Amino acid sequence: MFKIAAIGDRDSITGFASVGLSIFCTDEPHEAKKIIKMLAENQFAVIYITERLLQKIPEEYERYKEVPVPAIIPIPGITGNTGFGLQNVGKFVERAVGSDIIN
Repeated sequence: MFKIAAIGDRDSITGFASVGLSIFCTDEPHEAKKIIKMLAENQFAVIYITERLLQKIPEEYERYKEVPVPAIIPIPGITGNTGFGLQNVGKFVERAVGSDIIN
């Protein structure tokens, strides 16, 4: 059975535990890379990660972007939306549809 996780600073992801997600609190890019690798190896299908943390490790996002599992989904942190997640969703939509229909 596949599982879902959230990675990011404590204030941003603690609430995800209340709905059954596994949470991994870190602000450190090196630690986040290790967590993502461990989650990918342990049947986690979806990994939510705060935008600010994911922006510090773009190579990890690129590595998993083309594979179906795990899906790495950027989410806004407690400090707000950086636009990183929406920008990337726009790219996926544009690739799928053939034009930018979000902006």
